[in-house]
Amino acid sequence: MSRNGLYIAYDPIYSYPLPEGHRFPMIKYELIPGQLLYEGLIREENLVAPAVCPDKVILYTHDHDYLGRLHNQTLSAKEQREIGFPQSPQLTLRELIITQGTINCSLHALSHGIALNVAGGTHHAYAGKGEGFCLLNDFAVAANYLLQEQLASRILIIDLDVHQGNGTAKLFEHEKRVFTFSMHGRHNYPFRKEISDLDIPLEDGTDTITYLDLLKKNLPPVIKSYQPDFAFYLSGVDILATDKFGKLKVSTEGCRERDRFVFQILHENHIPCTVAMGGGYSPDIRDIITAHCNTFREAAMISDN
Repeated sequence: MSRNGLYIAYDPIYSYPLPEGHRFPMIKYELIPGQLLYEGLIREENLVAPAVCPDKVILYTHDHDYLGRLHNQTLSAKEQREIGFPQSPQLTLRELIITQGTINCSLHALSHGIALNVAGGTHHAYAGKGEGFCLLNDFAVAANYLLQEQLASRILIIDLDVHQGNGTAKLFEHEKRVFTFSMHGRHNYPFRKEISDLDIPLEDGTDTITYLDLLKKNLPPVIKSYQPDFAFYLSGVDILATDKFGKLKVSTEGCRERDRFVFQILHENHIPCTVAMGGGYSPDIRDIITAHCNTFREAAMISDN
């Protein structure tokens, strides 16, 4: 590891063929590590390519029949429409690699405090179906892995993507060892929300000050009362005012302050954290890369302490 010791799970999306029209939002998975390497925040040794997550671990969370349909490429046309991608062996493979990356990050974070997955945050996937470009729910699989292996006992999932993590909320609705916290657009996808342990719906046009005030008001009491021993943080940058789908008005610096606050409060409470990037759909790719790289910059500051 380089001076800051960041552990970054990295699986380049561009190594898999995608239909025309899907390349733009996915190119960020190539550009984020490139930018971090260029500015010297990380070295090649910080980037770790995961293996494929074993079926046994996936089945802690997902239905056997659904996993079989992913492997055998037998998803129905309706299922593929809900996911948003046509099925392919490459995409299933990528999802299995991303999921193992989140598990690897979690194991590293247990010893070193924080680790990040360049991809991940596939929070719309349910036990038996995918939605919203999510085939498998990597946070849920990793959380269940930690519980199964008795590596954590009280897990907090902090989902600050602009879209509610409906799959995550549903998967853990009866699991008291996992607390789901979501701040998301009230009028944004998914239009049928599930019930998280704490949902904070945001009105269209929510600005930076309002957003940060709500986060700083609501997250600390959850940490104080629930006392998690592990956290997952979905740091979507689709809250930006520039995002074409987000409907919020948060500035780039406000998004960075959000990350800084989350990392600081977890660090102060000695809670290890795995981070995934989540969504970001600003028309100018530079806005997306800047905001995502800010997450890594803030994480590096924490890991240096």
